[in-house]
Amino acid sequence: MEKEVAGGGSWTTFLWGVPALLWQVLFFYTPLMFLLGTSFVKQVSDTSYVFTLEHYKALINPVYVPIFARSFLLALVAVTMCLIVAYPVAYYITLRLKRWKTFCFALLILPFWTNFLLLVYAWYFLLERDGLVNSVLLKLGFITEPLFMMHTQGAVLCGMFYCYLPFMLLPLYSAFERFDERLLDASSDLGATDWQTFTRIMLPLTLPGIKTGALLVFIPAFGEFVIPALLGGDKQMYIGSVITHYFLAMRDVPMGSAFTCVASCALVLVLLGIFMTHFLLRKGEQRG
Repeated sequence: MEKEVAGGGSWTTFLWGVPALLWQVLFFYTPLMFLLGTSFVKQVSDTSYVFTLEHYKALINPVYVPIFARSFLLALVAVTMCLIVAYPVAYYITLRLKRWKTFCFALLILPFWTNFLLLVYAWYFLLERDGLVNSVLLKLGFITEPLFMMHTQGAVLCGMFYCYLPFMLLPLYSAFERFDERLLDASSDLGATDWQTFTRIMLPLTLPGIKTGALLVFIPAFGEFVIPALLGGDKQMYIGSVITHYFLAMRDVPMGSAFTCVASCALVLVLLGIFMTHFLLRKGEQRG
């Protein structure tokens, strides 16, 4: 009887998971397979297509190397900025604020209720030549002429930081929620300094939240195209900008598909390298 109940429970769990599985197959794996298949296809006439590697051969060009490097560096800087700000904020809200914790947590998730384009356009109206920042600085007398802030790397980083900060805050908030504050008192009683307490207790215990937040920020920032297009202009190209150019401007779907696949593979290789490095370092510490 117990086996039947257990078996029935497992089947019930599986059936509840079927809609999510179908959703993932239809809206993730199917488009991904379409992109992969299209990248190997060349149209020779209105009704005939042939297999080709020309699109991938065209991507073996040194001109794409700075684009990949620039996108990687932009994503890495965005992760660093978000982590530097989000870590102390999450620590203060969870371990120091008691009465206003729920209210502050609501403020953290408030940006998720706003359209992404509206968040970006808000920075556009702040940083433009006649925007709020230049107007305030001119009226206060700090500057004599408007500053050139739009279409710069600084503007892109500001947009990245503002839009992706909640993706770093929420995993860190969850990590600090599970943190036992008594460990800090015990470390202080045993004579540890603040730095030792941070590096040996707090940082290792909150490292899963840091990893999750870094992934949630790095992956979309690596292929971002809306923020560089609106705040950075067309001075520098990023991976998302190139993909958008192939699909929307040139209408070259096979070339855009090939570049998307190469960018995805590059992202996977970068993440795999990071995880392997971390795994080898942990193995070395355990052996030592």
